[in-house]
Amino acid sequence: MVRDRDEPPAVRVYTVCDESRYLIVRNVPALGCGDDLSRLFGSYGEIEECKPMDAEDCDPFTDVYWIKFSQVSNARFAKRKLDESVFLGNLLKVSYAPQFESVLDVKEKLEGRTKEVLGRIKSANVRTEGSKSQISSNSNIIGSSCQHWLDPAPSASSNSELQGRQREYARGGQISHVGDAPLSHVSSNKEYFPTPSMNETVRLVREKLDKIQSRSGNTDTASASKRAKVDNRRRI
Repeated sequence: MVRDRDEPPAVRVYTVCDESRYLIVRNVPALGCGDDLSRLFGSYGEIEECKPMDAEDCDPFTDVYWIKFSQVSNARFAKRKLDESVFLGNLLKVSYAPQFESVLDVKEKLEGRTKEVLGRIKSANVRTEGSKSQISSNSNIIGSSCQHWLDPAPSASSNSELQGRQREYARGGQISHVGDAPLSHVSSNKEYFPTPSMNETVRLVREKLDKIQSRSGNTDTASASKRAKVDNRRRI
């Protein structure tokens, strides 16, 4: 039946009361395959009972089976996996059967769901607190490192250590320069190296520099003496 545009859509609320450890399996081929069906559903959990429902209306050449699991979680898993699955050429139709539950079954189902929800909430809170503590510890480490590098007012120990290093450096410089005469300008002809080979090298380098300077001066004079060429070509 097609729904009108102005008609609001139907809303169906799903609760834990709709679940059950009792399942009804429809569209099972009428081939006496109850044992095969029991083994198929038993792979998802312990089954207490599995029997056909002869009084239930069904399509021709098909049967309806009633299955009782020991736990609701196993029945939930089996329904999610086997509903609309192929079994001996037919698509199984699996549905919950809460009408077969007793008062004790309902009580156990609700208590189990309560424990499950509380466990999920507790694990979520633990994960949240762990992530918050990790973030706070990381922020404290980053803040302390930034404060260490960016603090404009160093501590007294760092100041004393810096001053001690400066005094040692100054003392070492004074010791290394004790007895040294003040540096003075050395003429180009003075041999102030201890070995003759070094003095000879200095002399050769100076001669080459003098030649380069003289060549550059001559080049500047020649370029300045040159006159600019006059273009006598006729312009059109």
